[in-house]
Amino acid sequence: MLKKLFPYEYVESVFTIDYKKLYKKGYRGLIFDIDNTLVSHGADSTPEIDRLFKQIQNLGFKTFLLSDNGVKRIEKFLKNINNTQYIDNANKPNPENFLKAVQIMGIDKQKVVYIGDQIFKDILGANRANIPSILVKYIGYYKKQKIGIKRHLERIILKIYQKNKKAQNRLGGIELEV
Repeated sequence: MLKKLFPYEYVESVFTIDYKKLYKKGYRGLIFDIDNTLVSHGADSTPEIDRLFKQIQNLGFKTFLLSDNGVKRIEKFLKNINNTQYIDNANKPNPENFLKAVQIMGIDKQKVVYIGDQIFKDILGANRANIPSILVKYIGYYKKQKIGIKRHLERIILKIYQKNKKAQNRLGGIELEV
């Protein structure tokens, strides 16, 4: 059971992922969560995120958003991002919409990677759908803020994950070297 909670990779942020390496490995689609993965909860897209989407699309990736947010929130976020479809009210971690996103993208699910910040929604859902997953540290990770019980449980799971070398780097270590 714990294995379903382990990401294929665990990285600092969406900006530390080596997208060229993922592309060379044969991946062609990227599905992203929005809040606390790409931007702070409820925030609009930033110029840096807009550039990131343009760069990864120029590499040849199809991009997709899978969010528990409603249509208004997602469309507002996508204001400056082109060529990105989405599913709203995704009901994560139910694998159904993860698989629907892959189907809409028209790519084999083994060539798609899901990127999110929550173990119990993003990683569990992607893993239940058998889609490789990348966990990013949620935005605000280092800020002193009140966090819920799920985030405390995630810390425990991450400690177990970090001791289990077989669970780590299953995409081949895709974090950019500093």
